[in-house]
Amino acid sequence: MSLLEIQDLSVTFNGAPPSPPVRAVDSVDLHLEAGETLAVVGESGSGKTVTALSLLGLNPPEPVCTITGSIRLDGTDLRALDGNEWRAVRGRRVAMVFQDPSSALNPLLTIGTQIMDAVRAHERLTREQARRRAVEALEQARMPEPESRLRQYPHELSGGMRQRAAIALAIAARPRLLIADEPTTALDVAVQAEIMAMLRSLCVDLGMGLILITHDLGVVAEQADRVAVMYAGRVVESGRAAHVLQHPRMPYTQALLAATPRLDAAARTRLVSIEGQPPRLRDRPSGCSFAPRCPVAVDDCTTTAPPLTVFAGDHAAACLFADAPVELPAAPAAPASGPEAVVPATGEAPLVQFDAVDLRYPVRGGALRRVTGHVHAVQEVSLRIEAGRTLALVGESGSGKTSLTKLLLRLERPSGGTVRYDGIDVTRPDAAGLRRLQREVQVVFQNPYASLDPRLTVRQVLEEPLRVHGLDAGEAVLTGLLRDVGLDSFALDRFPSAFSGGQRQRIAIARALALRPRLIVCDEAVSALDVSIQAQVLNLLADLQAEHGMAYLFITHDLAVVRSVAHRIAVMRHGRIVEEGTAEDIYAAPAHEYTRELLSRAPGRNGTPVPAGAPRQPTAPISQNKERSPLWRR
Repeated sequence: MSLLEIQDLSVTFNGAPPSPPVRAVDSVDLHLEAGETLAVVGESGSGKTVTALSLLGLNPPEPVCTITGSIRLDGTDLRALDGNEWRAVRGRRVAMVFQDPSSALNPLLTIGTQIMDAVRAHERLTREQARRRAVEALEQARMPEPESRLRQYPHELSGGMRQRAAIALAIAARPRLLIADEPTTALDVAVQAEIMAMLRSLCVDLGMGLILITHDLGVVAEQADRVAVMYAGRVVESGRAAHVLQHPRMPYTQALLAATPRLDAAARTRLVSIEGQPPRLRDRPSGCSFAPRCPVAVDDCTTTAPPLTVFAGDHAAACLFADAPVELPAAPAAPASGPEAVVPATGEAPLVQFDAVDLRYPVRGGALRRVTGHVHAVQEVSLRIEAGRTLALVGESGSGKTSLTKLLLRLERPSGGTVRYDGIDVTRPDAAGLRRLQREVQVVFQNPYASLDPRLTVRQVLEEPLRVHGLDAGEAVLTGLLRDVGLDSFALDRFPSAFSGGQRQRIAIARALALRPRLIVCDEAVSALDVSIQAQVLNLLADLQAEHGMAYLFITHDLAVVRSVAHRIAVMRHGRIVEEGTAEDIYAAPAHEYTRELLSRAPGRNGTPVPAGAPRQPTAPISQNKERSPLWRR
């Protein structure tokens, strides 16, 4: 018997009349063995998270939500459980690691208290026994200094450590099934490799099954045993991960792979995007849901919805051409717009210049809170961003990337050195210079859950900057902004809470584009997006760069994305720039060993899936491979 058996699962949300019901999950079949990793991939709105919430009994109750089908965990029918029985299952037999650890952890309780409470809710343990279990869970999650972390609050941890704490919370009661919803989104490659290696080892050590919900096909290629591709609420292709990624039978799977940035592609090559948008589930087409976007669709595709059919081994696909897959038309290998379109004149002053910039945070201690030392977040950094060019800033979490951008955005004052934007001293601008900065420099933050005001509709979010600067905020302008980032106009009158994480990030990008700025700071701006929307947004940014001479400071952990957008790359570690050069030089012959380590840890770095049966080697964190330079200064 499989650890998990899902048969003919359908989830329908019933809106108030006259709104028609919306079937978010449609006849899904999945199975999972103990110790196995199943990756569920697909665009936002494909039903991945709704399927996962069904395994935890967290979908709304009847009559708001109707669930049919069978869900069996170790032979137990989960759909037959009542409220008290579900409370005994959640955390103990099924646990979930959510996409945003900041939201999953209680900011008012220490990490230790939260883990101990979770364990004692399912087992009769003394406080000391629960404490030991919490330390053990943190150790299994590869948390450094687990004893001291028990006394810390979530805000005292970095993003990677918060994710480890959330994983420890999920595995503390030793569940049989762990669901990880985008567990490595926006984490740098070193932390990403650690967390994925840790999840794999937990499956083996604890005999758990792991469902990995992700849009990162590089992670799928290296970590998953099997994969299920979802589109418009249905599984459209499934099978062994290596076989599905190497020999996709469904055009949608082929399109996702084609849209994925690759490290072995030519620098700044225009990405292949999937035309159109996923269907609104209340307006699902009668035939194949992907037919309106499929470049090889025929008339029968619009009238016949093909069932999921097994063709080879356990490889199944829902396509009329699955028995003889049709290759998608090759996209033209055109360079991304921008690199040659706007060329600064020789000797022209840079748009942004960091000159020997320092940023130190004081550390206070004692009863009088005297300064006892400093944390050097940025040390003697000098960088230039040319008009119409993209500078990518890469490095581990805590390397100083975001601290450096805060100086440009006037969110911090430098402890030394100067920051200039188009001749304006950013730290001391006059009134006219400040207004220019506020309009011409925009930012897309890493966390869309925090960057959008939950009390404002999308219409109000987009209107606000336009009205502040006296620009047209008409319906056509707002609709055009949403269309640029792959959203429909129906989103205008909804609140951010109605959207997925990837959709929220698209709204944040649309807001940054509203003023057509000269410089956009992109802090992990596309890390939460599906590969299809990511390709659309990156191509859009390249087009805007070509048309308007826009410059970008691009902060990301995805080195394949860096290759597709960057003219120059600066590698940052411990607050210092350890290597800088053109994108071609950095990727062809990285000079610094740290840069070589980052490139070696990039998932799917060779552009091909991991062969079937290939061993997955656990990746040691970079901080263990090299002696860490001290950030602390007396």
